[in-house]
This record gives sequence, structure tokens and C-alpha cells, in this order.
Amino acid sequence: MADVAPARIAVTRRTRERTGDIANPDLAAIIAEGVPTILKGAARDWPLVQAGLQSPERAVDYLSRFHSGQPVVGYTADPAAGGRFHYNEDATAMNFRGERVAFDAFIARILEQRRKPEAPAFYIGSTDLDTFFPGFRAENELTPADGLFAQHPPLASIWLGNRTIAAAHFDMSNNAACCAVGHRRFTLFPPEQVANLYPGPLAPTPGGQVVTMVDFAAPDLDRFPNFAKAAAAGEIAELEPGDVLVYPALWWHQVEALDDFNVLVNYWWNAAPDFLDTPMTTLLHAMLSLRDRPAHEKEAWRAMFDYYIFGPAERPAAHLPVPARGPLASLDPMAARQLRALIQRQLNR
Repeated sequence: MADVAPARIAVTRRTRERTGDIANPDLAAIIAEGVPTILKGAARDWPLVQAGLQSPERAVDYLSRFHSGQPVVGYTADPAAGGRFHYNEDATAMNFRGERVAFDAFIARILEQRRKPEAPAFYIGSTDLDTFFPGFRAENELTPADGLFAQHPPLASIWLGNRTIAAAHFDMSNNAACCAVGHRRFTLFPPEQVANLYPGPLAPTPGGQVVTMVDFAAPDLDRFPNFAKAAAAGEIAELEPGDVLVYPALWWHQVEALDDFNVLVNYWWNAAPDFLDTPMTTLLHAMLSLRDRPAHEKEAWRAMFDYYIFGPAERPAAHLPVPARGPLASLDPMAARQLRALIQRQLNR
């Protein structure tokens, strides 16, 4: 496997695109289809996009009108990292450093290093728009059909930097990523490719989420032989200013910012009720309670989970009288609190 040419394991399939009447996109329908989709030019009329088409300086001037004055967290990686925010050699620490900085000072660093081939990589990630840039969304907003964001208010964030690579990871919410300034490339993989992407440590992580250990630009097939299977199932989304990429929760995605100055705005949302806990808590506890049990026990528990969790939600309670159903019935906020209290009692025994 070591002599396989990189071209044979490159992701080549392209993400589907939609054009036309996408001013009020039906994001819920796209997510229900389970297929990443590029909405070409859906944010093209945003003032930020139009400013960025003139120059990075115009985009910065426009953003600065809204900045609250609060310091931001800026990340810097040395040129040797090649823009890839990842781990050191033994994966015990990061290959970049973070600091709280003034927004205008950090942006000035980025602009000063434009067109320099050996420039450090600069990155401001996942910065809350409403807190740090109040008023921005009044002029630059994605408005999906059927009041989706009114029903499920999103977390709206902004990302800025120069040529950077965020290693492939997954998020637990659906995402609408709006390429506002510069160009971006997303490399996406369906959730079932998790084993073939060779996830890294649970902690520390570059940005709070587990990331792949594979360097897509130079994959080590001796160490990661099944990455070729992931590449065959993956797809590439090439975004121009004003394009919006929509994809479901748990899809793995690597994000490359391709210009000397780039801005992305994204919306994370989830249609699940707010009173539900995060499944990651369940996964972590399963490591504690299930993973190291004998194989025959794990198979038995797989059947239990299929019955209670992954099968039809109504099945476990269907044969029981209504008063006896308890947490087997559909959850509401009160039932969720009661179930959470039961779990806490179990954990504290």
C-alpha cells in the first residue's frame, strides 16, 4: 500500500449544487435528504460579500463597523505547519498557539502578511456574531424557508484568517456555511466513514472536536491504509464568495481557506428539543460501562440498544399501559429532568 500514488486516493467526487430561487432555502428539506448541497450565490447580495469582492481591506472596514471592541481569540501556526492546525509529532499538544488579542491588531497581522509565501497561518475561529459583532446579522443574514431559525435559533459564528486548514472533524449540529470573503474548499465524508478517517485523541483537540489523524495532502497509507475507502466515499465542495454549503450533523469535514484573507459565517442548528442531552455524553459513558466488557456481553447490549434506542421510538412502550410508560414514552421537559435525576443517582452510587 505504501507505493500507492496520491492521485489514486484523492477525493474527486463533487458536492451537488443548486441554483435559481434560493433566496429563502429550504434547509430542513436538504438536511432531511441527508446530502450536502451547495446553494450557489445564496449569500451573494450580503454587504460583506460585496465588500470582499472589492478588496480584503473593504471587508475589514465593513466588519469593523460592527465589532464590539471585545478581544478575540487568535491562533497562529508557524509556516512549517503548512496552514494545518493540528498536533505536534506525538499528538500530546497542538502545533499552534492561541492568545486573546484585539481584533483590529490581529487582522492587521493577517493583512501585513498577504502575498508572503512563508507567512504564518492566522486564524480566528467560531466567534459568536451576536456577541462580538452586534448588528451584523441585520444586514447579512440567511433566512431559510418556513421560519426554521425562528423555531430552532442557530448559533451564528464568524471565522477569519489567511490560508488555513481545519482537519476533518464532525459537529453535532446541522450546518449552513456561508463563504463570505475568499474561497473555501470543504472535503466531506458521511458519518459511517469514521473508522476509515482514523480519529485522534479525545483530548486535547485543536478546536474542541475530535479530528482525523490523516494528512489529506500526503496520506500515510502504511499507517492509515483504509483512508482510501474514505476517499472513495468523500466529496469536494468548492465555494466562491456568496456560496452556502449545507450539510447534516455528524458529517466529517475538512475546511481549507484558500486565499490570503478569508471570512466564513456559519449557522449551527439542531431540530432536537433543547431538553435532550448531548449524545457525546452517552458515548463517553459507554466507554466507561460497555467498551471493555466481554464480546458476548457487548453483543447482548447491542440488541438492547437496538430495541430501546435505535429502533422505532414508540416500540418499547407500545405494549404498556400509559401510566406505566415513564421514560419509555416520548420525553418532555419534565420527563427529561426526571430521567436526568435518575442517571445522576446511578452515577453517584
